[in-house]
Amino acid sequence: MLDRYGRRIHYLRVSVTDRCNLRCVYCMPQQGVEWVAHSAVLSYEQLLRLVGLLARLGVDKVRLTGGEPLVRRDLAQLVRGIRSVEGIQSVSLTTNGVLLKQQLPGLMEAGLSGVNLSLDTLDRAQYAAITRRDALDDALQGLEAALAAPGLSVKLNCVPMGENDAQLVPLAALARDRDLAVRFIELMPIGLGSTLSRRSEAEVLQRLEAAYGPAAPAGRGDGAGPGRYVTFAGFAGRVGFISAMTHQFCGDCNRVRLTATGFLKTCLQYEQGADLKALMEAGADDRTLLAAMERAILEKPACHHFSEGRSLGDEGKTMNQIGG
Repeated sequence: MLDRYGRRIHYLRVSVTDRCNLRCVYCMPQQGVEWVAHSAVLSYEQLLRLVGLLARLGVDKVRLTGGEPLVRRDLAQLVRGIRSVEGIQSVSLTTNGVLLKQQLPGLMEAGLSGVNLSLDTLDRAQYAAITRRDALDDALQGLEAALAAPGLSVKLNCVPMGENDAQLVPLAALARDRDLAVRFIELMPIGLGSTLSRRSEAEVLQRLEAAYGPAAPAGRGDGAGPGRYVTFAGFAGRVGFISAMTHQFCGDCNRVRLTATGFLKTCLQYEQGADLKALMEAGADDRTLLAAMERAILEKPACHHFSEGRSLGDEGKTMNQIGG
């Protein structure tokens, strides 16, 4: 389906839960987290119904997010169900990796296409400070398991902040000996992220070139996302940048989000969209749901305005509530 700006919307990010086993400083408060009631979260049956309808509108790529998606039971069951939906070409996962090693065999058997693992530092003490949990070893074991899985696309995502400046070069080095994409994602001023220092693509690239020499362009990647890639002499893998703040890519945006509570969200910055769960609970048939989806997608905003400050209608939820 095309929105009113002619953008083809075919990429769906599905948050399966707002819960997480970490408490990353840019995502969730350390204490006092108010979880969504289980009754308010979409069931797998409801999720599959909505994914099936969105596939009829042209969605062909699905990414499962959270919170942390692996804390939800029987996630492989959902992966298998989505892969069986006509028109869906890939189902991937964004995870912190802590539970990945144990669950990966079942996910692979169910048809998982790729894993994006979020990791902001290789220093154990700093990892504990950023995530408020001592789980670096588990996350690294998850990364190793993903890299060893045949046919699985693996990317590592890092959010550059003032706190992890010294770790940007070591993280990029993971792509030196591995066929791995290490990606640096500019921190956006959403929820708790608005209170933290951030590093731009230019600042990160300057640090990497000081360590590894001139960067050579390596294309836009093979996924549906906005990543731009470079590589360095002697690197087996690539380094990517997703830079919503300094290299705005809204004109090419191809995605919508489905929150854990069934709200179809068309842009991270804005509250607008469609409450599909409420419609289902009111007895809406597929035709009514499709109409609500089409209307929301058609009205998808042209672009974000993060650099201009907040305004009426902006999203007020934290990232675990929205979906990564």
